[in-house]
Formats: sequence, structure tokens, C-alpha cells
Amino acid sequence: MAAAALQDVDLPRRFGRYVLFDQIGEGGMARIYLAATETELGGQRLAVVKQILPLLAAGPEFSRLLTEEAKLAAQLSHKNVVQVFDLGRAEDTLYIAMEYVEGFDLRELLRHCSQAKVPLPIEFSLLVVMETLRGLDYAHRLRNEAGEPLGIVHRDVSPSNVLTSFEGEVKLCDFGIARALGSGADIPDEAIQGKAGYMSPEAALGKPIDARADVFAAGVILWELIAGRRLYRGAQGRAPSLDDAREAIIPPLPARGYPDEQRLHAVVMRALEKDPAQRYPSARDMLQDLERWVVSGGLFSSSLRFGEWLLEQFGQQMLERRRARERVALGIFEEKRPSAHAVRPPPDEEPEHVEVPRMQPLPASLERLAQRRQSPAPKRTLAAVLALMMLALLAAAIYLVR
Repeated sequence: MAAAALQDVDLPRRFGRYVLFDQIGEGGMARIYLAATETELGGQRLAVVKQILPLLAAGPEFSRLLTEEAKLAAQLSHKNVVQVFDLGRAEDTLYIAMEYVEGFDLRELLRHCSQAKVPLPIEFSLLVVMETLRGLDYAHRLRNEAGEPLGIVHRDVSPSNVLTSFEGEVKLCDFGIARALGSGADIPDEAIQGKAGYMSPEAALGKPIDARADVFAAGVILWELIAGRRLYRGAQGRAPSLDDAREAIIPPLPARGYPDEQRLHAVVMRALEKDPAQRYPSARDMLQDLERWVVSGGLFSSSLRFGEWLLEQFGQQMLERRRARERVALGIFEEKRPSAHAVRPPPDEEPEHVEVPRMQPLPASLERLAQRRQSPAPKRTLAAVLALMMLALLAAAIYLVR
């Protein structure tokens, strides 16, 4: 996640049952923190806490929709979807807590690449998009216990919601939040700034949307990763507008010299069809065509290689800084928790003797039985057993000779 321009200097600090220790983002909707929390068993785990800005949280309709969508998102359990595990209020602030993915969102990763003049290899770009499509396909097809489709649509598939980890994972976050933002409540412009650049034409026109709107957004991301620039270029550096999204004018992709490049371009342009009926009907259909091209072109990559590349290029400095803050935050839990040795006396006060309960005497009948079992077997009984064994061996030998 992107680092905020203005960092919260009052860190670490408590917020409900969390200790916030690093501000990792801030936008028109929320202030985002890396936090530590205690589990029911007394351990600690990291989480991302999104504090919804007061102007939004004060609206009852927005709060209601956000709560509904967060509950729905909490049902999603997939390797390419960020897990939501908490929603509540603390200090009169509405928040969502979710799984922490240690790495960058795609927007931040591309900015790092630009600043360091390190190109993102095409095989990793394709991996990011394919993993995103896997997460979308799972969410789009999810059903309830009665077997009815839940009709989940992300509505805000954009680089800031595609997270990449130093383990090479790719996870999609913030399912349903765009629906709350589109509730008609008094939403500030900065809360939806930048959304238009990845919005489908039907969404920009206010029409009903389905999974194909997410396919369009994935197509925009893939177009930009191949072209190396934003799809909609506003005049004098302005952000893409709703008019850009409604018109959906898609320039041709530049040639990059990839194997059978026209097939790749055809996949992108079908995902970006203005008419949803001409678009890929599902994320799975787009994923299958993309995978076929990747395999045929020999551009297949793995999460392991992607994670190693991320760590080598950008990870070390960020991890060192974050680990230092994390140790401080976890230390707050340790200060309030009694030591694990507090219930035990110090070593020099350990008792020298521990009393062991005496065994009660056995009844006479059991005593005799125990003595009989412990006494050695009579010699004559042992001799008889040996004699029988010898006779059995002799009989077997005679039978074989015959």
C-alpha cells in the first residue's frame, strides 16, 4: 500500500483492540494503518486497519452499505482475495480490519519502478493480471448455502486495490466499497478521484453492472502494463474523468516484440469492448485466453520468482523500517501481559522436595496374583515347553523328507 504523504507522528498508539504502528496510506475515503492485535490464544498478528474518514462514516446510508458489503466480503476466502476479519467502531470511528499483505499495491510498485528506472518484466505483469482474474472469477461465482449466486461485483478493480507481496502473492482488496461510495450520499470528490480511469462505460453511464464491468477494469490494467502509460491521457495532467470512461476510446497497443503479439492484443481489446455483450462474459474466459497465450509464448512465471524479484529490487529498506516499528508495537502487548514465569517461583526458591502420594496396599487376593506373575517360571514348566518345540520341529523335518 502506498505510503501517505503526511504520516501520523503519534505512533504507535492504541485504537480499540489494535495497536497502530505504521501509517501506510491515506486517501479520500480512509486513513490506513498497519496494526498489531492479540488473538484469543494470546498471540499477536498483523492487520491492516482502515479508518473511514468522519465525513463518510457520519452518513447513515454509507455506513449501512459499507457494513453490508464488509459482511459479504468477509465470506470470501481465496488465495487471491484479501481476507476481511473485523468491522466496527472505536473512538467513534468506523473501521475495517483485514489481512496484511506485506509488499506494495500495484500503483505503488509501478511508481517505485519508474523512480528506480527498473522496468516491470512482462511475465510478472501478466502474472499479476492473471492472479487478479482468478480472484475475480472466484468472487463472481460464489454462492450461498442455498446454492444461489451472491452476485458479487468488485466495482473498483484498479492498481491501488491489487496488492503484491514479497512472497509473490497477488491479492485483490476492497470488495464492495465502491458500492457504498456510489450510494448517493454526500461523498467528497477526492473519495472517488481516480476511479474513472478503470470504470466500465456502463458504470460511468449509471447503468446496472455485472461481472463484465470487472473484466473491463482488468483489461485497462493489462493495457496500461503493456503500454507503459495510463489509458486515458487527460489534458495538462488532469485525472481521467467520467466522460473518458463513458466514451471508452481505446488506442491501439504499441508493438513490443512479444511472440504472436497480435493474439495478446486481441485478448486486451476484447476485454475493453465498449458494449458488454461483445466483451468477455466472465473473468474465467479472459483468464483462459491469457493463459493460453502465456504458455504458447513461453512467458509463464511463478509467484516464487516474482516474490524474489520484488524483495531484491525494493524490499530490504522497507522491511527493516517496518520491523523496527513492529517490535515497538508488540512490546506494548508484552508490557501489559504478565510474564510467563510470574506464576513460578524463581530458580533459587524452587522447592527441594516434592511430595509424592503413597501407594495404597493391594488387597490380599490381588497381592498374591501380582506375586505369582512376578515370580520366575518353574524350571520344569520351561523344560516341558522346550521339549514340545523340539518335537514339532522334528515332525516338520520328517514331513519335508517324505
